[in-house]
Order: sequence, then structure tokens, then C-alpha cells
Amino acid sequence: MEIMEYTDTIAAIATAMGNSGIGIVRISGENAVEVAEKVFREPGKKKLSEAESHTIHYGYVYDGDEAVDEVLLMLMRGPRSYTAEDTVEIDCHGGMLVTRRILETVLKAGARLAEPGEFTKRAFLNGRIDLSQAEAVMDLIESKSKYALESSVSQLSGMMKQKIQKIRNILMDDVAY
Repeated sequence: MEIMEYTDTIAAIATAMGNSGIGIVRISGENAVEVAEKVFREPGKKKLSEAESHTIHYGYVYDGDEAVDEVLLMLMRGPRSYTAEDTVEIDCHGGMLVTRRILETVLKAGARLAEPGEFTKRAFLNGRIDLSQAEAVMDLIESKSKYALESSVSQLSGMMKQKIQKIRNILMDDVAY
């Protein structure tokens, strides 16, 4: 089976649409940092492309010369990110209009709109999570009880994968003998 390599950069709103304190726009892919550099300005600081991974930056998102919002930007370089790709998360004020406007600005800067579940799909295809963990993400989001939540978190942490691996090892030993 051939695994497709994704080279495009995707973006989407990562929080529920509604008025809230914080909204998150996530960017992931080969040019995530480059796209973010086109819209983000951090007063008196070096470029994002020169920044270390797993750092948070304070500044503003701009659409051309117009400031859209005051934000915190989180930079995570692959493979140490959810998708195992370079990932940028823009934490903005959570109004629906401002969050959508930031997404539109990111799309104009070169990203494309992610399909539903595409961040998790990339995490799976890039070997960051297995299929049971990918399914656990949706289960976690849809959890309606404490038990369902605990079960999903357990599966997401790789518990199912570990149990299957243990059984596989026993079977392989038996076959070898």
C-alpha cells in the first residue's frame, strides 16, 4: 500500500463556531510557517521561520495593512506536532466574525480549507497515530458520559494498540516455534 505524501498546506477553524473567549485557527503542512509569516506580525521580533519549535508568540494578524486581531501564535515543527507536519495555531478572540476573518486571511495567504477530519487523517497517514487512535478522536469529541470519555482517552493514548501488539507478539512467537 502506497501512502500519499501531502505537500499542500491546510487550514481550518479548530474550535466550535460560536461566540467564546478564544477561537483557534490551525494551519498544517509543508508551508504552514510561510503562510503564517504572511499574516502575522510580532513587534520587534525575528521571523517565524527563524523561531524555535514549540514556542508561543504574541502579535497581530494582518490582512494586508489592516490589523484583524491581537493573537497568540503557537509554532510546532514536524514531526513533533499532531499531524507530524509543521503546524501553526493562531489563538484569537473567539467571536465568529473574527475567527472566520482570520481563516479567510490565512486562505488568501496560500493555505487551502481543510476537509472535515483532515488533520486527523494526516496524523494517521503520517504514522503519528494508528487507526484505533484516529477513531478515538471522534469518540472523544462525541463522548456523552464519563465512561465514554475515559474509554476514548484510553484508546487515544494507544492502549488498544499496546494490547494488539502484545497479542501479535505472542502469536508470532508461537508461529516461529
